[in-house]
Amino acid sequence: MATATKNKHLRAKRQKKKLFRANEPLLSVLMWGVNHSIQELSHINIPVMLMPDDFKAFSKVKVDNQYFNKENLPSHFKVKEYCPLVFKNLRERFNIDDIDYMNSLTRSQPVNTDSPGRSGARFLMSYDKRYVIKTIESEEVAQMHHLLKQYHQHIVENHSETLLPHYLGMYRLTVEGTETYLVVMANIFSHKLNVHIKYDLKGSTVDRQASDKEKAKELPTYKDNDFVKERETLKIGETQKERLLGILKRDSDFLVTLNLMDYSLLLGVHDVERAEQEDMETENQSGDDEDGEDSGGQCATPPDSPRIKDFEGYEVEEREVFAIKSANDAPKKEIYFMGLIDILTSYDAKKRAAHAAKTVKHGAASEISTVKPKQYARRFMDFMDKVLV
Repeated sequence: MATATKNKHLRAKRQKKKLFRANEPLLSVLMWGVNHSIQELSHINIPVMLMPDDFKAFSKVKVDNQYFNKENLPSHFKVKEYCPLVFKNLRERFNIDDIDYMNSLTRSQPVNTDSPGRSGARFLMSYDKRYVIKTIESEEVAQMHHLLKQYHQHIVENHSETLLPHYLGMYRLTVEGTETYLVVMANIFSHKLNVHIKYDLKGSTVDRQASDKEKAKELPTYKDNDFVKERETLKIGETQKERLLGILKRDSDFLVTLNLMDYSLLLGVHDVERAEQEDMETENQSGDDEDGEDSGGQCATPPDSPRIKDFEGYEVEEREVFAIKSANDAPKKEIYFMGLIDILTSYDAKKRAAHAAKTVKHGAASEISTVKPKQYARRFMDFMDKVLV
């Protein structure tokens, strides 16, 4: 039996290629590398369990005579991804979809941002503010390899409930003969709610105040003495305090086992009433733009919105995993974003020498930051116990 068919004139559609537009070759190569890595991972069978070799593995790709998108991508570059299966597993455990991760880092170029720590490293943020990219030294890459297996185990055992950095990927990019090492982490601060004030807290008092130069910045990073002078405490209620101290205790104990110290708690404060006021001003300026979509994701969530009203701590759906709401009887309605940063400092000979020098200068009883890991963790936890009420 003959089958009637209609002949259609079909025009072949050419698949769009990503252009990875950026204002510097390094960022274009990063975007290309993340895209390539996620695409490659999508074509392989992922094992049920990670093996010891996965923590030593890497993937490398070298591109020569690259003519496509030559306005942005250099003709020659190399991308190396460290432990791709381990970081894929970590992304899953942190409830991050690989395609979302790829889109956040490749749809538009990452932008430079102010460093929250003391390291002097370059910091970038994905265009949607979900991820932070930090340049690291080759020694820190070695340190990451040293702790990655224990870190992964810590994440598994604690069901991803941790204030340690959420490490999501580690790369080496070679552009114009220069090697750059990068680590990608989840952003501690919200991608939607503005942070109005931020602190870097160690539980130490010696030289722990923001400099005049720092205070002149649009969003300065204040320190322990500034916090004690201006706020003293964070009122979050007994239940949330107990839970948060439990997480911090597990995390700090973990860092002690790896002989790590000198880390900080990065704290960002979102003032709900101030945000409401800013939101109203934005609405007034935008006139008849009723839906507020042109605010670039910056508009604050008013206190009566369902997302904040039901907010009891970690809200994985919104990825605000580092957020805690102030107690109902707190003097101000605030949301606190907090997480540990700069965790890769080992108490080695250099730190022991610094400890000795500072002890001579300030006295043995002074609250200097350079102390042995166990003492550092104990002092840090004592400080947090006083701060949280």
